[in-house]
Amino acid sequence: MHERTGTPRRAPRGRGLMERAIGFALTSVQAVTPQMLPRRTPCASWDLEMLLLHLRDSLTALSEGASLGRVGIEPASLAREDDPVSAVRVSAVRLLRASGALGRVEIGDRSLAGDLMAAAGAIEVAVHGWDIAQVSGERRPVPPGLADDLLKLCPLVVPEPRRPLFDEPVEPGPDADAGERLIAYLGRRPLG
Repeated sequence: MHERTGTPRRAPRGRGLMERAIGFALTSVQAVTPQMLPRRTPCASWDLEMLLLHLRDSLTALSEGASLGRVGIEPASLAREDDPVSAVRVSAVRLLRASGALGRVEIGDRSLAGDLMAAAGAIEVAVHGWDIAQVSGERRPVPPGLADDLLKLCPLVVPEPRRPLFDEPVEPGPDADAGERLIAYLGRRPLG
């Protein structure tokens, strides 16, 4: 229920979630310096530079889906950039400028509702924004409202089996907020 009107609350829409997730991720990359790029991330075998390049490629694929109604299935190359932070920013802006008038999106031989693709992308972008914030030392949590909305969608878009995309869930702790529960659901623990 909506707190002020008492009307049922609608499920979060993909485009709005994507915009909020991108805002969080762009805030997270602000603290990244070139000296941080070799640091390990919560993604087991990745360093920060690899994570930034993966995020760039994810944003590019989402932009393809939003603009063209299809996403290529070629594996990402993680091609090096002189400035991976700028590459993430450019890819994020391109995605935000993409049409957003999504019907169905073709991914290989499958089809997916555009809002569902945007919701899945928002989860990806938000969790990697969190990863980046942990590595940079900012330790910024996923904003509570965004985390709560993404948690509602996780059962719809997180595949089973989870590997290789996500680790198994971890226990978030009894006093965990929505951001901590989201991160734990996606198999991450805060860096100590």
